[in-house]
Amino acid sequence: MSDIALNYAPYRKQPLKALYLVYEAVATALRLPYWVLVSLPPALRPRRSWGFKKSLHVRFLRLLTSLGSKVGPLIDLPNHLALVTGVGYHGIWVEPAANELLQGELTTWMRVAGVSSVKLPAYWLHKLNSTIDLEAPLMPGEKIVYALHGGAYTRLSAHPSDVTSGIVRGLLQKVDSVHRTFSIEYRLSSTSPYPEENAFPAALVDAIAGYAYLVSKFPASEIIVEGDSAGGNLALALTRYLVEHPNPNLPVPGGLLLLSPWCDMSGSHITPGASYYTCAKSDYLPVTRNSSSLYPVIAFSGPFGMGATEFNPYISPSSKRIPEVSFAGFPPTFISSGGAELLRDSIRTLHERMARSDTKVQFLEAADAVHDFIVFENGYHEPERTESLTAIAKWVYSLN
Repeated sequence: MSDIALNYAPYRKQPLKALYLVYEAVATALRLPYWVLVSLPPALRPRRSWGFKKSLHVRFLRLLTSLGSKVGPLIDLPNHLALVTGVGYHGIWVEPAANELLQGELTTWMRVAGVSSVKLPAYWLHKLNSTIDLEAPLMPGEKIVYALHGGAYTRLSAHPSDVTSGIVRGLLQKVDSVHRTFSIEYRLSSTSPYPEENAFPAALVDAIAGYAYLVSKFPASEIIVEGDSAGGNLALALTRYLVEHPNPNLPVPGGLLLLSPWCDMSGSHITPGASYYTCAKSDYLPVTRNSSSLYPVIAFSGPFGMGATEFNPYISPSSKRIPEVSFAGFPPTFISSGGAELLRDSIRTLHERMARSDTKVQFLEAADAVHDFIVFENGYHEPERTESLTAIAKWVYSLN
């Protein structure tokens, strides 16, 4: 597995990076007429039901995703090392989680991985033209969304400039009772050829720190923990920790919102006829079990190795290699998935397991949607995005 990690981002160093990007820019210009042609007739689109714009957009997304595995990060994004201020949002520093909040096997995992709790940036977003003070008491019926961003635990950011902030802006626009969202800039994992940093459970420790801040200001019953993709994985791990290690200072949240959650890192759902293959042409995620798809798993699992992704429910709650995973004690949950995404089958398994645990869970699979489609605000992934946000709004209302 280390050889796979070493082959990741082979063109990350200059001048190779610049040269490769120029090559890809020229190649894309040459490919574009072909992409346009094959996106015009419905029979040649990844899905007949897709429009021209969605078909073309997914092709570009697939290119951008593959570029990252060749050259590394395309742009520098905010990270856990600095608070990036700006207009239209509020940034704060969150203190490390107190020792008494970190219990059980988590402390063992922290010791093995060399992880401690640290001070982190976090960002508040409010409804447009909102006059609510930053930490003002909740209005009647108001819910706070604690957002955990996606990015395979190795990229992207909680900062409002990041593409994943399209989710919280969508929630602020479509959900009447959500006036404020809070996002923690958890530490990202990396491994060779980059420094080996922030493996599991670093992100979980950071999520606990952010949640501890929130519940010190607001009732846990009015907090909805939301996560997309890897953020959905982290939201599940955080909730599991809160349920399995009861602490009066860390009560279980009032709701759990999972958007295209990455819930099986083990590959146990990669079997003949599975969505990993049937949706290969309709999603933008990589479909090969090589450096581009395994690098995040290797970086995240760190010293625990790939075996942890198969048998640890904090990492892969949908893994078929775990006979049964209980979700007893979890709060009401809403799961959103795309019917055209690679992770579809593992998300279906998650829903089945939660339902068997008597969790009050609502599942919406948008038939023609790709992975993490609620992120995209450009109109290319409609009507699925608006329909899903509308369903989420009804679900949030039902929590009152």
